[in-house]
Amino acid sequence: MTYTYTTLASPVGELKLVANGSRLAAILWENDKPGRVRLGPMSEAPDNPILIRTAEQLREYFAGTRNRFELELDFAGTDFQKKVWAALLTIPFGETRSYSQIAEQIGNPSAVRAVGAANGRNPISIIAPCHRVIGASGKLTGFAGGLEAKEMLLTLEGCELKESSRMDDLFPA
Repeated sequence: MTYTYTTLASPVGELKLVANGSRLAAILWENDKPGRVRLGPMSEAPDNPILIRTAEQLREYFAGTRNRFELELDFAGTDFQKKVWAALLTIPFGETRSYSQIAEQIGNPSAVRAVGAANGRNPISIIAPCHRVIGASGKLTGFAGGLEAKEMLLTLEGCELKESSRMDDLFPA
């Protein structure tokens, strides 16, 4: 299977939008770790309709005029990962959930660490809003795009962040 891609400049850095046919397969970060999301060979295709729609909807999201995405998604992963990623899609715009809440939602309350691992391998960042998953204490935790991008996305969505979760508190000058 051959994937197609295009790139999009965004407020959180350059994003690589990846399609599998007519479905969105991934949104990768500019400095993504190699192997975080495993995909096959790719060729550039900025004229792919799903990539064009994805770029348009992301631009609207960053402009503050879109709070819901309407795209066909193609998640490639284990059954467990797909359950976690499906749960991410249910987190409303402007709200957050903890890893333990996601574990409970998928019917496996003891799988908090596994939920964290699956969240970290979410191939369709922003659309499947892994940035909306935070630590039980309310602190921002690991994010493939970096904690600064996570905070920016949550702020864009109007999430109330606890003072202890702010970047200044995590990384004092």
